Amino acid sequence: MSLSSAPMEDGPEAVSDAPGGIVDSADWREAVTARAPSLRAFAWSLSRNGADADDLVQETLTKAWIYRHRFQPGTNLRAWLFTILRNSWYSSVQKRRREVEDGEGHHAARLTAEGSQEWSVELNALKLALDDLPPEHREAIVMVGAAGLSYEEAAEIAGCALGTIKSRVNRARNRLAEALDMPRGAN
Repeated sequence: MSLSSAPMEDGPEAVSDAPGGIVDSADWREAVTARAPSLRAFAWSLSRNGADADDLVQETLTKAWIYRHRFQPGTNLRAWLFTILRNSWYSSVQKRRREVEDGEGHHAARLTAEGSQEWSVELNALKLALDDLPPEHREAIVMVGAAGLSYEEAAEIAGCALGTIKSRVNRARNRLAEALDMPRGAN
C-alpha cells in the first residue's frame, strides 16, 4: 500500500500504518506528529486541562520516539500512540494519589532529618581508634560492647580467664575514651 492510498483514519493528515508507510526516521517523525492533534484531543478528554494535556502529549511523543523500535510495522500506529498516552495518564494519576497536598508548606516544615556528617565523622574516628587497639583488647571490647556477649561468654570464646577478659575490656574502654576525648567512667 502506498502512502497516497492509505486509509484516512485521522483525516487528511493521516499517514499509512502499513509496513511500507514508515521507512526511516523522517517517515516515523511525520507519521507520529501527524497524529498529535488527535492525541491532544484525547489527552484533553482525560485531563480536562490544556496544560496537562500538552504535557501528556509531549510525554507520549517522547516515549514513542524512545521506544520506536518496539512498534511493529503493519500494526495500527494510532492505537499504539493512544495506548502510550492512556498508560501515561494512568501512571500520573497513580502518582498523584501518593502525593501529599501541601500548598502552605506546613507538612514540609515538620519534616526534618538530622545531619549525618557528625555521626559519620564520629564513626570514622571510632573505627580508627579500634584499629589502634591491641588485637586482644579489640576482640574483647567488640565481643562484650558490640556483640553484647557476657564476660563469661567472651572469656570462653577467647580462651582466657574471666578476670583477663574484664581487664582487656576495661583497658580497651579507657584507650577508646582517651582516643575519642571522652570522659572515662568507672567500670
